[in-house]
Amino acid sequence: MSAPSSPRLDLVILAVTDLPRAVAFWCAAFELRPRVQVPVYVELELPGGMALGLYEREGFGRNTGQTPSLPVPGALQPTELYFRCDDLDAAIARLEHAGARCLSPRALRDWGDEAAYYADPDGNVVVVARAPVGP
Repeated sequence: MSAPSSPRLDLVILAVTDLPRAVAFWCAAFELRPRVQVPVYVELELPGGMALGLYEREGFGRNTGQTPSLPVPGALQPTELYFRCDDLDAAIARLEHAGARCLSPRALRDWGDEAAYYADPDGNVVVVARAPVGP
């Protein structure tokens, strides 16, 4: 008899240059609430049990031993965060109101997913898409 598997926790970590600005952006865009908050790191709860970790870029290097020359999520190459929502128009409006920059407007993608691409203040890519209908 095998042991029951533990639920998977998805955590996306973005290394940001200005932690208070990044936290304000994400909280304003998607009404997220912090569940962990320390001076160099804030973890926000995303729908569906996922979490978004915002790490102060300098703090990330000090606490993990990684230097800025090494690939750090969100630091040298933008991290893509996929956000599914029931009301795509409202999510896009919230992103724009929070100060996101549109990279690619709302459109039907090749794979049949209606989505739009935005950049947060640190250049990380947010893909907002309509949540699938049904179970």
